[in-house]
Amino acid sequence: MTTVTPAVDPSSGLRSDGGPDLDHLSRLAALQAAVLAEVPDADPRAPVPACGRWTVTRLVVHLARIHHWAAGQVRRRQETPLGRGPFDLAPFYAAQAAELRDTLAALPADDPAWTLLGTGPVSFWHRRQAHETLIHLHDLRAAALGSGPRAARERSVDVPAAAWGDAVDEVVGMFLPRQVALGRAAPLASSVRLTATDLGWSWRLGPADTDPDRDAAAELRAPARELALVLWRRLTPGEADARITGDAGAVTSLLDDRLVP
Repeated sequence: MTTVTPAVDPSSGLRSDGGPDLDHLSRLAALQAAVLAEVPDADPRAPVPACGRWTVTRLVVHLARIHHWAAGQVRRRQETPLGRGPFDLAPFYAAQAAELRDTLAALPADDPAWTLLGTGPVSFWHRRQAHETLIHLHDLRAAALGSGPRAARERSVDVPAAAWGDAVDEVVGMFLPRQVALGRAAPLASSVRLTATDLGWSWRLGPADTDPDRDAAAELRAPARELALVLWRRLTPGEADARITGDAGAVTSLLDDRLVP
């Protein structure tokens, strides 16, 4: 299967090729509702796989704080400190989720906001917060099952493959260039192609002077969901049953770097 990979403007999160945009705002609301539904039954002390020493408590508080901070970025105002806690997790998360959702809904998508790339449109945060919530809902389920691979297999977050593909695109088009610009990641020495096998979409990463007509040094192939979780270090390529062809070292070098904050 071969299809045209959507071209998305990283500064707005919107298609730049005239294609239909994903409804990130509706997806954000649905993902927030899913998080809130699962928090009351979650063990607050359960460790979160792939997140170091994080527990469920720290995960939920982090996501709530990120929502609150992002709402301030949208309004171009410093957010009001929320305090150190401890917090009653479900009401605390519900309040910050609602604040973000209501803030985004109240403003035109093209209004100016503070973004991770400087001043840009509010729509940037529709996409960024939908993906933030998507990844952390996976984390919450991984904590409940004690395993990221089990969560991906048995309790995968139910969003279309195109939403997972867009999460891949955000890493490739926004996060990785930003990480390199901030000195948090090294420029790629070899070209790597990422292919979402269920969508037929692919992205080529590599040195700026790489001949686009030459084959990449390596390719990493997996369904969009697994590819996104690999880039976010929630799954290894082996856990994702990803296929690597060409220079496996180029893929390892890519994934060992800090692709996301």
